[in-house]
Amino acid sequence: MTIQLPSAGGTLRTYEPRTEPLAVTPGTPFTSRTVFSAAHVVADPFADVSPDSPAAVDWDATLAFRRHLWSHGLGVAEAMDTAQRGMGLDWAGAAELIRRSAAEAKAVGGRIACGVGTDQITGGTLAEIRAAYEEQLALVEESGAQAILMASRALAATASGPEDYLEIYGHLLRQATEPVVLHWLGPMFDPALEGYWGSTDLDAATDVFLDVIAAHPDKVDGIKVSLLDAQREIDLRRRLPQGVRCYTGDDFNYPELIAGDDQGFSHALLGIFDPLGPLAAQAVRILDTGDTAGFRALLDPTVELSRHLFQTPTRFYKTGVVFLAWLAGHQAHFTMVGGLQSARSLPHFARAYELADGLGLFPDPKLAEERMKTLLALYGVSQ
Repeated sequence: MTIQLPSAGGTLRTYEPRTEPLAVTPGTPFTSRTVFSAAHVVADPFADVSPDSPAAVDWDATLAFRRHLWSHGLGVAEAMDTAQRGMGLDWAGAAELIRRSAAEAKAVGGRIACGVGTDQITGGTLAEIRAAYEEQLALVEESGAQAILMASRALAATASGPEDYLEIYGHLLRQATEPVVLHWLGPMFDPALEGYWGSTDLDAATDVFLDVIAAHPDKVDGIKVSLLDAQREIDLRRRLPQGVRCYTGDDFNYPELIAGDDQGFSHALLGIFDPLGPLAAQAVRILDTGDTAGFRALLDPTVELSRHLFQTPTRFYKTGVVFLAWLAGHQAHFTMVGGLQSARSLPHFARAYELADGLGLFPDPKLAEERMKTLLALYGVSQ
């Protein structure tokens, strides 16, 4: 069987799908790396809502996808950017997601860390921003999940310089009951975060970030860096205090960063490990044996797909992630919170399908092919 896929130039090309998926099975817990998948939410396709309405979430399908990730040994990074925080999922929806996922993690023995931000407000004074952070931190800690202190759009807009970041983060770290993960999300993911840590100069911003950690090393489990700059992440992780981990958020260079070098390595907290979950888990288990070459041989070929999904505008990578979840059979539809299924083009979807199929990511390649043909037909492409 073949399928006609559109190219960006308006022509069609013939593609022959795989007949068998990559053989992966759940295995033992990881021993060499801590790995989180930032998981997407599944929208409720029957809800009568508009793109600017509060999110309508299919909770059963959303939690089922998290059980899928946990079954392969991955941790779940909940209510993060991949779950459309600030792009369809408001704080009320995120709070419900955190409560439900944390309870599910406890029930099945899965690892979970949850995003703490300030998205219940759009701006305000430093005191109001601190209070917003405190409200979210309290909810996450009450749920029993680990906290991930996310970058705040409100703080980026209000802060007058590095001292405001030092004050806010210092206050939050002092009151955190358990060590947290600090998350530095770059403007390529969210333009409103330009100049975070008080400077558009990344070297100066890095110094402030490290000052926050140095003042409270016992309260920082690790940092999650999403700047899509491999060398900057390597330089940063080499400057971290002993015991503070670096979780890569670099969806362009993750194999080399996780593999590491003779001076260290990165753990992982990645949006691309949503569609790559089982394959990524198998790769890490190979790395656990000390077989770095085998790890790279399995994971390196996935980078082309990741770079495709995360191409500019990077913030729309969520569309490709949910598209692949639909093709893989993890949800029954391709509808997204906020109508974001419209954020990528048909040629983009076609290439994502081709790359994912080539990697063997679809448990049922025939189902993926049928669903791809359905999408093509909706766009007017006949087979």
